[in-house]
Amino acid sequence: MGAKKKKKILSCILQGACITWGIILASPVIYCILMSFMQPREILSSPPNLFPQELYLGNYIAALKMSKIPRFILNSIFVSLVCSTVRIITASLAAYSFSFFDYKGKSLLFYLVLGTLLIPADATIVTNYMTVSGMGLVNNYLGVMILYFVSAANVFMMRQYFLGVSKELKEAAEMDGCNSFGFYTRILMPIAKPVLASVFISSFVSTWNMYLWPMLITTRNEMRTVQVGITMLNFAEEAVYGATMAGAVMVLVPSLLVFIVSEKQIVRGMTAGSVKG
Repeated sequence: MGAKKKKKILSCILQGACITWGIILASPVIYCILMSFMQPREILSSPPNLFPQELYLGNYIAALKMSKIPRFILNSIFVSLVCSTVRIITASLAAYSFSFFDYKGKSLLFYLVLGTLLIPADATIVTNYMTVSGMGLVNNYLGVMILYFVSAANVFMMRQYFLGVSKELKEAAEMDGCNSFGFYTRILMPIAKPVLASVFISSFVSTWNMYLWPMLITTRNEMRTVQVGITMLNFAEEAVYGATMAGAVMVLVPSLLVFIVSEKQIVRGMTAGSVKG
């Protein structure tokens, strides 16, 4: 058997194993989707049904009646869009400073930024709540978003990309009369579209899925985000199990679509700057 044939067989085995493992990991989500189309009597039947006998939309109607899911989705879209946009601005400015300027203490400052990744979020949640509530931002969109305006991981990702940009390009721009801010806005940001897209999408998905902080900082239903609001469907009655699954599917769809549509951009941005020639 030739080396090429062995390599092809090994590749097929690895791909098959990856596909199988992917199906196993996705099986709870797949069953959740199937359960959302089952009638109440099918959900708790014994033996359990893996597929609905027919497409039953009553669970989705019940979920919309029992909670303000459209309002929760709008809240999460607004919060995720604003947080992602602000993260791009803060991360790109910080990365620009770390990549193109030389000043005393730059390395120490950069390591301090990275050091924040080692601090568990749960360790600061009480002090964060006291600070934000002291500012009068309870039940306020700014209070929900303020902790997610800066991300050390995004700063690191963009710095790695900017390090791959030749400093001679900045020097040439300055010789043509372009100042530092002009180089940032007119030259650096346009060529950094892959990493900008990656930061935006990853930020959108992460803020869309946040749960604990929005639950603490909001007490009114109209201010809830989807991950908090969906728990209102989690009652003990048998009749609402299908509604809970239907609500979970509606909450999953927006972030899933964003991820599927932008998967290539995420991978391109994650690998950008990792290899320097």
